[in-house]
Amino acid sequence: MKLTEPILTKRIPSIPHGDPKDRHIVGYDEFVKTDGYQALSKALDMQPAQVLGTVKDAILRGRGGAGFPAGLKWSFLPPQDGKGLRYLCVNCDEAEPGTFKDRLLVDFDPHLVLEGIAIACWACQLDVAYFFIRGEYHHQARVMERAIQEAYAAGIFGKQGMMAGKSKHAVECYVHRSAGAYICGEETGLLEAIEGKRGWPRVKPPFPAVKGLFGRPTIVNNVETLAAVPDIISRGVAWWKSIGVESSFGGMPSYGTKLMGVSGHVTRPGCFEAPLGIPLSELVNEYCGGMRGGKKFKGAIAGGVSMGVLGTDQFDAAMDFDIGRRCDVLGLGTACPTIFDEDTDMVAVARNCARFFMNESCGQCTPCREGSGWIHKLLTRIDRGDATTADLDLLVEIASSMGLNEGTTICGLADGNNWLVRTIVKKFRGEFERRVRPKFVPLHLTAR
Repeated sequence: MKLTEPILTKRIPSIPHGDPKDRHIVGYDEFVKTDGYQALSKALDMQPAQVLGTVKDAILRGRGGAGFPAGLKWSFLPPQDGKGLRYLCVNCDEAEPGTFKDRLLVDFDPHLVLEGIAIACWACQLDVAYFFIRGEYHHQARVMERAIQEAYAAGIFGKQGMMAGKSKHAVECYVHRSAGAYICGEETGLLEAIEGKRGWPRVKPPFPAVKGLFGRPTIVNNVETLAAVPDIISRGVAWWKSIGVESSFGGMPSYGTKLMGVSGHVTRPGCFEAPLGIPLSELVNEYCGGMRGGKKFKGAIAGGVSMGVLGTDQFDAAMDFDIGRRCDVLGLGTACPTIFDEDTDMVAVARNCARFFMNESCGQCTPCREGSGWIHKLLTRIDRGDATTADLDLLVEIASSMGLNEGTTICGLADGNNWLVRTIVKKFRGEFERRVRPKFVPLHLTAR
């Protein structure tokens, strides 16, 4: 199920290795020589509503985790009211453990992302774009700063209007570095951070499209989502829909390609572009050279730890947006799987991931703040062999009662913790049961 030609990675010749500072970055001149900014020129010859309609018809689903259609999100913006600026916030926080796809585009082809940003600003009539980048991405922030400076020098952005005045619509673009908190990847936490506040998610509604950054209409899109827009404009909706798969359940399809960062126990980890719907086993065996050391597959985190865990019998799971319903996980997420071999201690995996969620909870919601701490305590107790079967039952009960889907928290961080615990215990329960003592142990036996 390999691609006939790369799309997002067409200017990245091979899987990159080594120091990012030594890698070739596609600058403005090279980008233009390889048909860069042609899609923006075409978009500016169209009415904004036509551009928005094209992206909506393509059913470009968000690549940041939720899979919500970008064009549909754009259509939620209210009409211009002339009362202030309208914003685009580009989410490059990429703090989901196991995820390293957006940085590939920033590292090597930043102008592809900037072209997508410019097209989105034209389609939605947005005035200012903030490129919100993970605080630890120091090199990537400098790369994007240079690319934006090149785009300003070429007239893509600036007060003169887009593409040196081809359009009178002017767009300003800035890099904003995150403070390093995982919760800033949540779209409203991101807005709070840009405003200079603590990165606490907001209660919704109102949604960002109506009342977002600085109280004005705002669109929040992922880096990879925007990078796909230029080719959709250039090649058309039918071409985009020819890649990927239809829904197995009669729902929304999974069209296009996806950057999939594979890590863990594989021979050749890396970030690969593959069509949506590719089986995980094919991604591992054909793209990554198989399981490391010839060992057997045991399980995988399908798309970032917050999505839950695939079991041993789910190696052939199709990597599309139906994976949640098909494989009892939260969803596809970032589609960056972490692979585990037969020697992996799944109890230790759960404990380690739970520690992450406990540390990264913003503390705003009691079920998440307290629940994540108790989940980590219980898993630590189980990992040590000090727990009983009652502790294991309590672990699942706590996890199942916290989260946005349960209506107890503002954002989905607790859901990530919830799904991780429930899926890993359900699919590898035997490992957990072997680590716990019976619920009732006679006193004379406990003294031994």
